Amino acid sequence: MAGAIASRMSFSSLKRKQPKTFTVRIVTMDAEMEFNCEVLDHDVSKEEPVTFHFLAKFYPENAEEELVQEITQHLFFLQVKKQILDEKIYCPPEASVLLASYAVQAKYGDYDPSVHKRGFLAQEELLPKRVINLYQMTPEMWEERITAWYAEHRGRARDEAEMEYLKIAQDLEMYGVNYFAIRNKKGTELLLGVDALGLHIYDPENRLTPKISFPWNEIRNISYSDKEFTIKPLDKKIDVFKFNSSKLRVNKLILQLCIGNHDLFMRRRKADSLEVQQMKAQAREEKARKQMERQRLAREKQMREEAERTRDELERRLLQMKEEATMANEALMRSEETADLLAEKAQITEEEAKLLAQKAAEAEQEMQRIKATAIRTEEEKRLMEQKVLEAEVLALKMAEESERRAKEADQLKQDLQEAREAERRAKQKLLEIATKPTYPPMNPIPAPLPPDIPSFNLIGDSLSFDFKDTDMKRLSMEIEKEKVEYMEKSKHLQEQLNELKTEIEALKLKERETALDILHNENSDRGGGSSKHNTIKKPQAQGRRPICI
Repeated sequence: MAGAIASRMSFSSLKRKQPKTFTVRIVTMDAEMEFNCEVLDHDVSKEEPVTFHFLAKFYPENAEEELVQEITQHLFFLQVKKQILDEKIYCPPEASVLLASYAVQAKYGDYDPSVHKRGFLAQEELLPKRVINLYQMTPEMWEERITAWYAEHRGRARDEAEMEYLKIAQDLEMYGVNYFAIRNKKGTELLLGVDALGLHIYDPENRLTPKISFPWNEIRNISYSDKEFTIKPLDKKIDVFKFNSSKLRVNKLILQLCIGNHDLFMRRRKADSLEVQQMKAQAREEKARKQMERQRLAREKQMREEAERTRDELERRLLQMKEEATMANEALMRSEETADLLAEKAQITEEEAKLLAQKAAEAEQEMQRIKATAIRTEEEKRLMEQKVLEAEVLALKMAEESERRAKEADQLKQDLQEAREAERRAKQKLLEIATKPTYPPMNPIPAPLPPDIPSFNLIGDSLSFDFKDTDMKRLSMEIEKEKVEYMEKSKHLQEQLNELKTEIEALKLKERETALDILHNENSDRGGGSSKHNTIKKPQAQGRRPICI
């Protein structure tokens, strides 16, 4: 299969040197080639430059097993993707969304919400126009559904995403089928389909479900004479099937496709040649090496993320400690201010108490002086007694006020003592924070990193891989485990496809359904029993005569 695919370029430029002779310059994603070639018996446009597309002529039955080299797989992925988008291969809507998500994974890598924001797929061609026109959905709605599936493919490399794309595409009814317009002996117009499994006869209005199929292992001989083509089944009880094509050149092309597909069909069912075995062994080793490299990079990425998380945690704790120190300083300043205010208030109260005590003493002296001065007359005596009584009342009040002021002074002294104690505790806490040991920097054993990563030091300049028997056995066991997981994923994938189909069914515009959409829905309602893969397995020796179609 590796030799069947030449290349598919992003563009090709040709310069005409001589009549029918061209210098071809091919530029691909991985290589650039230039060679001379001669075009014979082909209608070549006289305009320059002339664009050629180099495509695979024969399609693999199992892309995962037959596409050995990664470049072959990539080029074939581009070809199948373009055929699906150009609607040369029919793909149901729900499968189109899934294939689009794998195509996005292959192009953009893992989904990152901070990078892949809304609208990043606006300029991408990911769905067939037929699917877009079939539903009342905006581009944003399609992007939302594609992105939801895209996010689930995290961790898949480009080649893995492309292979998943091909594994789904190879189960489509029109995958790998070359159609030719033919007529049977009665003049009925039919379509002949040639693919990797055999020959199929279709109704012109239905390219999905063949009317009858001839597997390659049940065909004895294929030949043509002029425009008449003959298919001789291996079972002699079945009549020979003959049909006519429009041109002799079409018969030549059909025969070439039949010979090539039949040869590949038989070779797939035989032991691989030594060269193919060596290619597959090299591909397995390369795949194992890349897998180990991806695992190493994943470990390094995980270690880097852990280091970043640790650094962020330390920065967060340092910031928290700074905030605590700031709060402690503010509390200390408030305590000092409160202590100063209380001390000042206590001093004022103490002075007021002394002043009241002095006034009380003066009142007492005045009372004694009044008592000592005796007034002989009754009026003077009465006035004197009244003054003495008032003086006594005043002295009593002054004494009570002095006592109250003294108690208030004592209370203020006690508050001052508590404020000073709070000030002492705040200073002690600030001292503890200032003297607390910081977290020691983490010094994990440095893991070897690629030289182009500036944040890590590399020890050693090379990396070697030694593949032992135990490694290959372990790899084989992992492959078997992956196969079991793939079967489980396939079941889960089918459930997801059914959910998506149910979700968007309400938005479908029935009047825009094409004939292929209707045929696909009928096949799905019948359980998929009329696909080419099941038709080809029906027994051919039950008396049905292909000539009577």
